[in-house]
Amino acid sequence: MKKYLIVGLGNIGEKYENTRHNIGFKVLDNFAKEEGLTFETQKLGDIATYKLKGRTFILLKPNTYMNLSGKAVLYWLNKENIPLENLLVITDDLNLPFGSIRLKTKGSDGGHNGLKDIQDKLNTTNYNRFRFGISDAFNKGKQIDYVLGEWTDEENENLNERLQKSIELIKSFALAGVNNTMNAYNGK
Repeated sequence: MKKYLIVGLGNIGEKYENTRHNIGFKVLDNFAKEEGLTFETQKLGDIATYKLKGRTFILLKPNTYMNLSGKAVLYWLNKENIPLENLLVITDDLNLPFGSIRLKTKGSDGGHNGLKDIQDKLNTTNYNRFRFGISDAFNKGKQIDYVLGEWTDEENENLNERLQKSIELIKSFALAGVNNTMNAYNGK
């Protein structure tokens, strides 16, 4: 059975729960809710397991805080003996319009501290990342307030449909492969 590590990036704690920066957690929480899964706190994160068509999805929400996410990713890749190409990291992206999704097989951290730590711990930039657009609708110098801010009413209205599309992308990643998934979902 093929295994996949699906990592949603975010910060633990109630005050971060509905922030833009926690979209990785929000995507995985919605996935778990849709499939009737329960997260259990284990070493370095909360874990839920889902099986579909001969594949096992290990959903991970690191409890190391965003900037130290690499430690949890490396631990679970090794513990579950998951190859790097079966890793998918879900993160927010300021450079994409709200709700747009982009799957990439490699790239820079783009100034994202969670991705920077993962890159450092894995010693490579060649891992799959699913970037969820949160837009850059903030004034100069207000980036931290914006990413740690809560969704607007308008964003919240559109979030459920975007979360549903995100769940489809995750399943496609494991079932159809990264290239087919990029063709089907990037920019959608």
